[in-house]
Amino acid sequence: MRAATWHRLGFRRPLRGSLAGDIILLATVVAALAVLLTGLVAWSTARTNAEAQERDQLGRQAQVLSRLPALSSLLLEGEQRLAGSNGVQLAVVAAGGSVTGPSTPVVTDAGRDRLLSGHALSATATLEDETVLVEGRPARNGGAVVLTQPMTDVQQAASRIRGSMLLPMGTGLVGAAVAGALLARRIARPLTSAAAVAHRLADGERGLHLPPAGPTEAVELSGSLTALDRALTRSENRQRDFLLSVSHEIRTPLTVVKGYAEALDDGVIPAADLPAVGRTLVTETRRLEGFVGDLLRLARLEADDFHLDIQPTDLGALIDEAAKTWSPLCARHHVAFRLERPQSPVLADTDGFRVRQIADGLLENALRVTPDGRPLVLALRTDDGNAVIQVRDGGPGLTEQDAEVAFERGALRDRYRDIRPVGSGLGLAIAHRLTTRLGGTITVGAQAPEGGACFTVTLPRGQANEAAG
Repeated sequence: MRAATWHRLGFRRPLRGSLAGDIILLATVVAALAVLLTGLVAWSTARTNAEAQERDQLGRQAQVLSRLPALSSLLLEGEQRLAGSNGVQLAVVAAGGSVTGPSTPVVTDAGRDRLLSGHALSATATLEDETVLVEGRPARNGGAVVLTQPMTDVQQAASRIRGSMLLPMGTGLVGAAVAGALLARRIARPLTSAAAVAHRLADGERGLHLPPAGPTEAVELSGSLTALDRALTRSENRQRDFLLSVSHEIRTPLTVVKGYAEALDDGVIPAADLPAVGRTLVTETRRLEGFVGDLLRLARLEADDFHLDIQPTDLGALIDEAAKTWSPLCARHHVAFRLERPQSPVLADTDGFRVRQIADGLLENALRVTPDGRPLVLALRTDDGNAVIQVRDGGPGLTEQDAEVAFERGALRDRYRDIRPVGSGLGLAIAHRLTTRLGGTITVGAQAPEGGACFTVTLPRGQANEAAG
């Protein structure tokens, strides 16, 4: 939508980025959130994992030392070695319960008893104002070994683990952005092509084909645009043909009227021929007036504000009135008119004036094609809570191909204009639109029992049906 259009509607022009940019941004944001959440969880568990690793290593050392045959020698030879760069210190629990070594303060009575009873010791304690890990293992020949390690070693190990997480997290974020870009390209490219085709269709181009590509939704959009292109082509061709037909239909009476008017103006028509000329002018003028009237009625039916006066209506009485009008007209054309209707009233919530307009249009169409001596039937019945009006004739009938296009403007007229009597070509289209406006349906059967066409109008009866029941 252009900026001027937005300003006319009272809005500022929307500030929107491209679909590809939105997808890349969305993928990056989602990846960043996932990385952030994963990082927070991993960051909080890094210290726990580091402590578990250091404690496991300290326990293994205590287990190895506890297997030495003479534990007391550890205090003389191994103490300094154990207390190397990692700060591990040693305490030895004798079989009699005495505790010696630098780590003696962390060995409580409960811890000592646990070790002497043959169970491992794993705890955290404070040694010289410093928090330490405590791991003790019982010896084979009695007594036990207790090792301590400063908690600062755990903090350093946790820092190393956390530092090693930064590269994978950054790599995952970059990978998500790249994946988002590839996904955006795959999705946006067919949509961009579809938008370009849509703009070309809007500009009046036809015969466009958009090859299917991308995800399923994009393929469906491509198919829809191709189908829209075909539908627009068919519709515009029908409209063009209809306009040509209308032009031809209007030009014929105008040519006659113009010819006689010029002849009258030139004074070349004898006085004795003036009445006949007048009748011809009246006939052609009425023909032109009827055609223009049909066009106006069809245009009104297409308008959104078309008014309907819905109220309880006795369709039986309405059909009787139509029969009184059309029976003499059929007799004048030597057509056998017949009315079929139930004895009881047929009530419906509808617009009686419009229903009569539908019936008159169908009867006029039927009478035009019904030969002398053939029947024309106007019937009314009820079917499954609906009111059904039928107009059947003994004319030449319609083919199945005719039935498929019967309600298209001018379709049958163009097909039979040189074969049988035709009208403006708008009557059946008007009947179809009126029926649709009333919430009903209209169908045509190729062959009626009388030998011609059969038009069936089905109208809902609404609350009037319940009241009648």
